[in-house]
Amino acid sequence: MKYVLVTGGVVSGLGKGVTASSIGVVLKACGLRVTSIKIDPYLNTDAGTMSPFEHGEVFVLDDGGEVDLDLGNYERFLDFRLTRDNNITTGKIYQSVLEKERRGDYLGKTVQVVPHITDAIKNWIETVSVIPVDGKEGPADVCVIELGGTVGDIESMPFIEALRQLFFSVGQNNFCLIHVSLIPVLGVVGEQKTKPTQHSVRELRALGLTPHFLACRSAQPLLEGTRQKLSQFCHVPVVNILNIHDVPNIWHIPLLLKNQNAHDAVLRHLDLLSVAKPPNLQEWTERAETFDNLTNSVRIAMVGKYVGMADSYLSVVKALLHACIACSLKPVIDWIAASDLEDDSAISAPEAHETAWTTLRNAACILVPGGFGDRGVKGMILAAKYARENRVPYLGICLGMQISVIDVARNVLGLERANSTEFDDQTPNPVVIFMPEGSKTHMGSTMRLGSRRTLFQSPDCLIARLYRNSEYVDERHRHRYEVNPDMVSMLEETGLKFVGKDETRKRMEIVELTDHPFYVGVQFHPEFKSRPGRPSPVFLGFILAAIGQLGPYLQNPRNGTL
Repeated sequence: MKYVLVTGGVVSGLGKGVTASSIGVVLKACGLRVTSIKIDPYLNTDAGTMSPFEHGEVFVLDDGGEVDLDLGNYERFLDFRLTRDNNITTGKIYQSVLEKERRGDYLGKTVQVVPHITDAIKNWIETVSVIPVDGKEGPADVCVIELGGTVGDIESMPFIEALRQLFFSVGQNNFCLIHVSLIPVLGVVGEQKTKPTQHSVRELRALGLTPHFLACRSAQPLLEGTRQKLSQFCHVPVVNILNIHDVPNIWHIPLLLKNQNAHDAVLRHLDLLSVAKPPNLQEWTERAETFDNLTNSVRIAMVGKYVGMADSYLSVVKALLHACIACSLKPVIDWIAASDLEDDSAISAPEAHETAWTTLRNAACILVPGGFGDRGVKGMILAAKYARENRVPYLGICLGMQISVIDVARNVLGLERANSTEFDDQTPNPVVIFMPEGSKTHMGSTMRLGSRRTLFQSPDCLIARLYRNSEYVDERHRHRYEVNPDMVSMLEETGLKFVGKDETRKRMEIVELTDHPFYVGVQFHPEFKSRPGRPSPVFLGFILAAIGQLGPYLQNPRNGTL
């Protein structure tokens, strides 16, 4: 197995995940099989209990793993399916070591960070790296490992030491270290500064790891003098100093690396030149250039709870992007805090209230994504009601589907106190209830998680036609509450049809409103399986409805694009 380790220095948020994904894309374009591992040094066992404000969205895998959003980048860029074990956390490592200690596996020895924790990290990496994730038999050729955080963080020290030992054990030609760093430009001086990167590399070398490549983030392309200076003081050959400067969209990053012959240098270092082919990135080139040249746009109102941080809905944003590009459009997402739509905000924050409603009315379509807790729910219900009454295309995902059901129960059936038991456990009309496939007391890994099958109840329903599958679809889930099956018949009398159900037919998966251009709710998260060039059918239908092209597309679908 060949390993490519991507570390980061100076500051967090430099784009290590995109860099690691792009390196994987270039190597894959050379005909190599690639897998990925993300190391998160935090103590949480997984990302499932973290607030989106704290750490961005929680990405869900087929096996139900709740993982860091960078694994979503890996799946979208490299088009494979990872497992929960491809995300290593401090919590998982310590948990596995402590379980062994309790079983007596260490035969009475003193259990220490070195060697027991570091050995556990190495064993995990070596075990997971040989598990195929691309649907083919046998292990991949290269494993790209991203170490989260910044070099020098106390919490990442055991991982640095384990990776140092791994480097020593596998040898120079089987291990490549790429250090992502920042080259800032101070406004007063206007000079590209290398000192932060020098200090970051010095810190890394002091810990026993010497970078073979530098991936330098900068606003503008690196000057030749800057590259020479970095080479001299960081002990990295000039040809191995890669520049990842700001670009119009992230699909340019693999092309940047290819144009700097990064693939050639990495393949030479890993002794893979003899088995690799020249990189074929024609599809990526066309995609990047197509997006740059788009002129028409569509306005999408995103009504949510975590709109203060775009990464909270990263996969939704990417899925909208994939669908819009398939329709030759640029997405213009108008973020609306759901609480600003509520009547109370008209008194407490009248300007924000007016702005939110103006934005909602100007949108071509409305999307209510997933979330937990009751904050902003009243605003989401108002958004769903507006979309329903004004025939504006509406897509509700997870909580957004439940919101659409609550709206119909309250405003069509006249059940004024209809609600979810998540928000009001005393509601006389519980249209959304907790359905046991998890625990009410423990938060971590207790939800209905991972890939589940949804059976279409009619081959003629809108979503079945979009999926072009008259029987079923497999999509990823992450929720505790579901539509109350005892209320379904009453709700369907209003024209709200539950056209997708699970295999027991007790869990409602897809809802559509008849006599509406596009009013759809899905209990699953279709955004997690959307890919560049292969958009989610749900999102594609949503965007097509927003531009009035859904009917023609359904009459003559052309490979998911227009």
